[in-house]
Amino acid sequence: MRAVVEVNLKAIDHNIKQIKSLTKSEILAVVKADAYGHGLVPVAKQALTSGASWLGVALLEEAFALRAAGITAPVIAWLTPSGEDFASALKQHIDLSVSSISLFEEVLGAAKVSGIKPRLHFEIDTGMRRGGVLDEWSDFLAFAKERSQEYELVGVWSHFARADEPDSTFNVEQENNFELKLADVKLAGLNPKIIHLSNSAATITNPAAHHVMVRLGIAMYGLSPDVNTLGTSQDLHLIPAMTVKAKIHLVKSAKKGEAVGYGGTAILGEDSKLGVIVMGYADGLPRSASNIAGVLHNSKKAPLIGRVSMDQCVVDLGADSTAKAGEYVTIFGPDGYSADDWGKASGTINYEITTRIAARVPRIYT
Repeated sequence: MRAVVEVNLKAIDHNIKQIKSLTKSEILAVVKADAYGHGLVPVAKQALTSGASWLGVALLEEAFALRAAGITAPVIAWLTPSGEDFASALKQHIDLSVSSISLFEEVLGAAKVSGIKPRLHFEIDTGMRRGGVLDEWSDFLAFAKERSQEYELVGVWSHFARADEPDSTFNVEQENNFELKLADVKLAGLNPKIIHLSNSAATITNPAAHHVMVRLGIAMYGLSPDVNTLGTSQDLHLIPAMTVKAKIHLVKSAKKGEAVGYGGTAILGEDSKLGVIVMGYADGLPRSASNIAGVLHNSKKAPLIGRVSMDQCVVDLGADSTAKAGEYVTIFGPDGYSADDWGKASGTINYEITTRIAARVPRIYT
């Protein structure tokens, strides 16, 4: 294989158990976006084995894939726009999140067709201004009360906007707003079984927000929600689960002052050996990445030089390198350069680095 993603399932196990040591709440393992690029089904199965009791996805097709793989654990899908196949979702016992009256009505319509009472979670906008009920809250609640015999209210939830900034007062504002809305729900005679608010960052830093269940996303994969405010994976006692490797295509000597790559944006400061790596932006490496990132070869770092191309990139191996074509380098992983390094090098975050690794790079599980 010219490139490969190695996923360490023991790291997933370790990370879940590490988070479980911080909370008494149930754990929902977030496996949306192909488990942040790690592989939907293998990670979901490992998460359940390691102590998660729920699975969370964004899209219905992700939930359908879990059911097709024989996974029977509770699954919630929370990004389901109008027109989705809600009848099939109900038949496959997939929990749905609703955040508008129109979507609520559509799901109840699907329930009449399928003959199955839907299991619903109400999403409340407590300040992020993304998903969740906001301006129509009073009408939404009245509708929910009026039609309460047509569905089962499983959960009420919201999402922090700044949990990775634990000192932000906005977190307190969101918590207070959530508690007020939750009181509204109970005053209407509706009694959710599962209350969930905390993501990875809040689970690590804010025990008061754990409620009945926490949603474990980036931390399950061994990465920090924010290295600047919460520390590195190592600081949080997490193990990165993804290692990306690729082969060296060519090794060549180049002279000081020579330009490298499209546009000649990088100039060699001294004579060196260059390694052409068979992985590029079509595989998910950011084109904008700078020499803050690079690869690891024989325990030695080789920084990226020049622009990342579609199927390849170039690294500075150093004048004394013994690297040979056909050998593997590590793009990122627990050793050498990290997903955080690649994120910093391209002005983004570790979440994007792992989720953007393309499907054409095979995943193997250890």
